[in-house]
Amino acid sequence: MARFVLIRCTPLPPTECWERLTAWSRHGDRVPFTRVSVVRGTGRAAGDVVLARTALGPLRFDDPMELTGLVAPGPGRDGRCLLVKRGRPVRGWAELRVRAVGGGSAAVWTEELAVAGVPRLLDPVLARTGRLVFGRVLDGLLGA
Repeated sequence: MARFVLIRCTPLPPTECWERLTAWSRHGDRVPFTRVSVVRGTGRAAGDVVLARTALGPLRFDDPMELTGLVAPGPGRDGRCLLVKRGRPVRGWAELRVRAVGGGSAAVWTEELAVAGVPRLLDPVLARTGRLVFGRVLDGLLGA
């Protein structure tokens, strides 16, 4: 599996940073040809499902992700969200963390993924692509 880690510091307080990171529909704003929506639950509790649907002409695939852990940041507590990819074409997981740093926050996005049909030999390319695509998402969500 390809693994990558993204870290962004922001002047936003942890609660605002968290709200932006878990505004699931906004994740698709910076991923070409992709819409993201909550398809089960509210997107704020374990067991809820977020769906990224990518379509370019006749080529389409779904990336359903189940929230298996979700703790909002609070006094003396980091925020943490764990998403497990449950689809066929894309497997793996992503973890989003928010912690207070100085007068703002640090957001850490860690992801491990595999794409059906892509050999492990290409994991470095997949990780580099993930850093670029999800870095744009993170920057857009945090207003960087």
